[in-house]
Amino acid sequence: MKRDLKIGILDQSVVRTNATPRAAVQETIDTAVFADNLGFHRFWISEHHNSKFIAGSTPEVLLARLGAETSKIRLGSGGIMLPNYSSLKVAENFRMLEALYPGRIDLGMGRAPGGDHTSTSLLNPSNTFQKEDYISQLQHINQFFKDDASVNSESIYAMPQVETTPQQWILSSSGDSAKIAADLGLNLAVAKFINGSISPGVVENYRKNFIPTENKPEPKALVSSFVMCGETEEEVNQMRKYIDYILLQFDKGNYQELPPFEDIKNHNFTSFEKQRLHYNSGRIISGTPDRVQEKISSLANDFDVDEVMISTMSFSKDLRFRSFELVAEAFNMINIEV
Repeated sequence: MKRDLKIGILDQSVVRTNATPRAAVQETIDTAVFADNLGFHRFWISEHHNSKFIAGSTPEVLLARLGAETSKIRLGSGGIMLPNYSSLKVAENFRMLEALYPGRIDLGMGRAPGGDHTSTSLLNPSNTFQKEDYISQLQHINQFFKDDASVNSESIYAMPQVETTPQQWILSSSGDSAKIAADLGLNLAVAKFINGSISPGVVENYRKNFIPTENKPEPKALVSSFVMCGETEEEVNQMRKYIDYILLQFDKGNYQELPPFEDIKNHNFTSFEKQRLHYNSGRIISGTPDRVQEKISSLANDFDVDEVMISTMSFSKDLRFRSFELVAEAFNMINIEV
């Protein structure tokens, strides 16, 4: 049963305390290679702006390097924040990646800005932040991948033209984005690591309302969660306290430099913070391997998906990599073909 469930990794290029953004990007590269060797199914990288804590700002650039460093694992964006960019440029970026690494590229797209209003306005001064414009961009990308886009009766081609196209995924933390994925016949990635209270009904409604296309006759969904897996309860508790603290900072809009774990480990959460921890608990799976395996499998069963994507933030690279390794062992992934 364990081998039937595919596991992927979402990486944010977190800048550790007293480390550099260059080191964070290198860790992302190291993580992709590690995940490829362990047998993880996908490796996605996020897009964030104006944050000293997260170095991952240009997934399309970093993916070109990750493809050269890996051989089997699917690679993608988790995701491209589409309103920040021209649809044609996004289509060309990912067609180029598909030309370089055919059959391995995922284009995950989201409507969220990936940063504050000022930075996203600078990325795209014409951004209206309207849902209708986002839907129009998604439709345009579909046309570019099918080579039937035109302006004033003039054909417009996203280059390079290659025989395969990236898998297209809509990132969703609400039923609204899931409906867009269903209406356009695209894959759905449910971001439970963002909205811990999102209901499995989102996937059920997505499947029920899915409109098939020539390239996508069947619906496909995955669900994502923060996952902290440790060999001992002490390790688990340390990793959990760190992610709990980080998410509290995100709640406050603090995406900048954060204190070292030594300054966090003895922090006593206030009554209000404990309420937020309870609210955030649906975003996080933590425990020793057997418990984590059980919780991930239960999550997949609840949402009726055969794929789960995990994100692991840790104050220690060694603990983070060991967490991934323990998950791989729990699901018997190591040394099997993906």
